[in-house]
Amino acid sequence: MYNNRIKDNDEYKAKIDSYRPLDKDIIKQIQEYYRIGLTYSSNALEGNTLDLAETKVVLEDGLTINGKPMKDHLETLGHSDAFYELLNLAKADIITEDNIKYIHKLFYKRIDEENAGQYRKKNIIVTGSDIEFPKPEFLKDKMAEFTQSIPNMKANFHPIEFSAMLHARFVNIHPFIDGNGRVARLLMNLALLQAGYNITIIPPVVRADYIRSIQETNHDKFTPFINFISEMVLESQKEYLRIIERLK
Repeated sequence: MYNNRIKDNDEYKAKIDSYRPLDKDIIKQIQEYYRIGLTYSSNALEGNTLDLAETKVVLEDGLTINGKPMKDHLETLGHSDAFYELLNLAKADIITEDNIKYIHKLFYKRIDEENAGQYRKKNIIVTGSDIEFPKPEFLKDKMAEFTQSIPNMKANFHPIEFSAMLHARFVNIHPFIDGNGRVARLLMNLALLQAGYNITIIPPVVRADYIRSIQETNHDKFTPFINFISEMVLESQKEYLRIIERLK
């Protein structure tokens, strides 16, 4: 269903790079646009009921939306905090275990401070899924193994392939009690930003395809997910280029 669009992505990246460096005011506007857009889309993929306009109100005006669960508001504020940290980490060239824990802590601290940034202490059962997550007693070793493999993955794969594999391998470990999908998408975007790409958004409308391709990676079939992510990156780059051309 999805094709490998890495070559097309490289061409679009070159077009975007030709506009760089961007004015600081333009960068600030773009970052705000993606802070809201990524927060909305990533939360919506997990069932958060706030729509894009409501997410914008919560983040920009600090208001609560009548009739919407408080948890949805807290997830929105937490994801925004994690997004700012993403921008900070993008200035470096590494991704560490402490980085991952801190991203989760920022996202989850308003919801459950005790478990924010801490690996889960009980098994997670996902109804209708054939994915088996590591038992809590093995999580520390699995995460250490995962983070130690990051430099090798980064050196041996195209940045888009690397970002997709980083996302998939992390989410298949599922180290936290909640928020794993959102942390996975933040990690994917961190890898892309560090490689000079822009923020990539996975629209809720493709959620079924997204979940299906992730599930295949649990059986070491990474190609469908890499292809899926490459198309999401391409669509995001097209949008990014349109934004730049409007603001220049």
